[in-house]
Amino acid sequence: LDDSLQHSRNIPVCFKLPVRFANTQLHTDSAQRAAAVPFIQVQKSRQQEFETVYVYSVVGGERDTLCLFAVVCLLAANLFTISAQKWFTPEAEKQVDALLSQVVEGNYKNNRYPLLRKPLMELPLGSIKPKGWLHEMLVRQKNGASGQMDVLYPSVMGKRNGWLGGDGDQWERGPYWIDGLLPLAYILDDDVLKAKVQPWIEWALQSQREDGFFGPEKDYPGEPGLQRDNSQDWWPRMVVLKILQQYYSATNDKRVVAFMTKYFRYQLNTLPQKPLGHWSSWAEFRACDNLQAVYWLYNLTGEDFLLELGHLLHRQSFSFIDMVDRGDLRRPCTIHCVNLAQGIKEPIIYYLQDTDRKYIDAVKEGFRDIRRFHGQPQGMYGGDEALHGNNPTQGSELCSAVELMYSLEKMVEITGDIDFADHLERIAFNALPAQISDDFMTKQYFQQPNQVMVTRHRRNFDQDHEGTDLAFGTLTGYPCCFSNMHQGWPKFTQHLWYATPDNGIAAIVYSPSEVTANVGDNVPVVISEDTYYPMDHQITFTIKEVRNKVKQVKFPFHLRVPKWCKQAEIRVNGKMEQTVKGGKIAIVDRIWKRNDKIELYLPMEVFTSTWYENAVSIERGPLVYALKMEENWEKKEFKDSWYGSYYYQVTSSDPWNYGLVDFDRNRMNEVAQVSINSQKQQLDFPWNQENAPVEIKMKARLIPTWTVYNEMAGPQPFSFCGSAEGGEQEITLIPYGCTTLRISEFPVVGK
Repeated sequence: LDDSLQHSRNIPVCFKLPVRFANTQLHTDSAQRAAAVPFIQVQKSRQQEFETVYVYSVVGGERDTLCLFAVVCLLAANLFTISAQKWFTPEAEKQVDALLSQVVEGNYKNNRYPLLRKPLMELPLGSIKPKGWLHEMLVRQKNGASGQMDVLYPSVMGKRNGWLGGDGDQWERGPYWIDGLLPLAYILDDDVLKAKVQPWIEWALQSQREDGFFGPEKDYPGEPGLQRDNSQDWWPRMVVLKILQQYYSATNDKRVVAFMTKYFRYQLNTLPQKPLGHWSSWAEFRACDNLQAVYWLYNLTGEDFLLELGHLLHRQSFSFIDMVDRGDLRRPCTIHCVNLAQGIKEPIIYYLQDTDRKYIDAVKEGFRDIRRFHGQPQGMYGGDEALHGNNPTQGSELCSAVELMYSLEKMVEITGDIDFADHLERIAFNALPAQISDDFMTKQYFQQPNQVMVTRHRRNFDQDHEGTDLAFGTLTGYPCCFSNMHQGWPKFTQHLWYATPDNGIAAIVYSPSEVTANVGDNVPVVISEDTYYPMDHQITFTIKEVRNKVKQVKFPFHLRVPKWCKQAEIRVNGKMEQTVKGGKIAIVDRIWKRNDKIELYLPMEVFTSTWYENAVSIERGPLVYALKMEENWEKKEFKDSWYGSYYYQVTSSDPWNYGLVDFDRNRMNEVAQVSINSQKQQLDFPWNQENAPVEIKMKARLIPTWTVYNEMAGPQPFSFCGSAEGGEQEITLIPYGCTTLRISEFPVVGK
């Protein structure tokens, strides 16, 4: 035990009744090591006919403290288990279970026993407010499509929608909009947006039948542009469950708890006869959104039937573990791209109930396969709509981006895994701003990493919608993304900060913001995060308020250091506190007072990554950089089309077919010339070509044989490429998220 303490802060010891040692395990998850204050975690592992297994975990603390603490725990555990034999009736066991659930509570509700405790807990909706460029992004959403979908898309989002009691669209699109509009409304504390949300909430709550079913239940004849069948499908109700969770988080409306309890009893009774795939396969692939809602409710009510339902949902859902084991993610066209983005979190969601490491391992292996066989540098993968390889002219769907962001946010919360947080930032800062127009009025259904023309044209995609898939429009491509894109930035904002089990606070993903949370002995604090990140390396946190009599409070402040950062520096009130290597969670545990400051420095060096046909991408910090190209936007009219009334095409007369001149990748900071415009850094909106505050200059040569094919960049030359001609030129790269036209995967050519 003493040797183990040198390596871990979490040493679970198992006992059986009657008393005997079962086994000793060593847990080395960085998120669990993070707990600085020791406490006892007691968890029932399993129950058999004549014995119950309880797990006692000594969590947190320094080495010397833990040695003594562990001995005390062992003695206490022996006394507990010996005496327990005399009175462990079923009724008494329920009382103990309830007690154990309360013992592990801190300032915020963690998972109730027997669900696995999480290293991070989501804060109530509205606790985190955006600042700087992130606030501007949400305001643009409000003033753009997010705030007026009922006007822009009345045939679906208007009064005829089935989720408002009408005879129109009965399926996912209306709930999709509200799933993004609701967090936007409460984060901005905007009464106008809240008023748009409320009728959807009220109708859903009032639609519940006596047996627990809710929502539309009548199918209607087909009508162009509307989904009027499958009204009883399990899938769209999963979106509504997410909506109601967020609504409860913001308002504490107790009707939600009773409503969901009744519905989940209905599911438990009905799913054996009408399983998830009864009406469509979508619910089988996306059951994790249903499952996480079940666990959420269990943490509030503790009703055992919810755990039974959790197992049932998992058994009926599509097995992503089997998919990984079969090697499906190494081949094209094996799964719908959005099903993958949503469903990949299912094994980790279920891991809360069944703590077999295989669930996490499968997800990690799945991401490795996606990166190798389908990956794109902006954090996404070729999926247009089926999974479609890693050629940089394959499309990546917008729904996939926002759904994968949400999946990563939930997986970070459960595991504390820094890889998931790094991946989340890569999508948010590269893929997402590039695929939606600056005014948040139009979007692309698909985006391409190498995108040299945005025109209406049939391309080499799995699905084609009359050539509109790359065009910026409202309903171009397929309407799901116009309905679903609204959740990306609000939920990203909601998951910048988390509470921690040691009654601290964790800044896990970085953007300008302000958080109000309870820390220490349940003391409210307000912390401001001021930064131009990801366009700058410095992040400053200020304790703005400590709301107790003494105006100070002791708590641990957790800070993620991304893996791309070799070594971070942390200063407190101007004095060096610590240096931390990349891929770690730093903890500053001290007494904090008003106006105390933490400065986090994340030095951003230029580095490369390798992609399709050995192509190279240039990266710096969380940002991928792409060729800066002239962009000519032209508005085009649709005539009698269900793709909307207009779209934008974007073209350029600039050359794009460059290869980067071969360079020493170990000397990137010498090869790449980085320039930072401090005035542009301060702009409210850096996410376009004109405002891009960071540029990187690289040496390149033209490749004349690399030409346009089918209004796309032609077949990617393999690197090393010997076809370059002419002298070396200096090209300018800007952040991927600031581009519409671009090359982000470059061949490498000779000097």
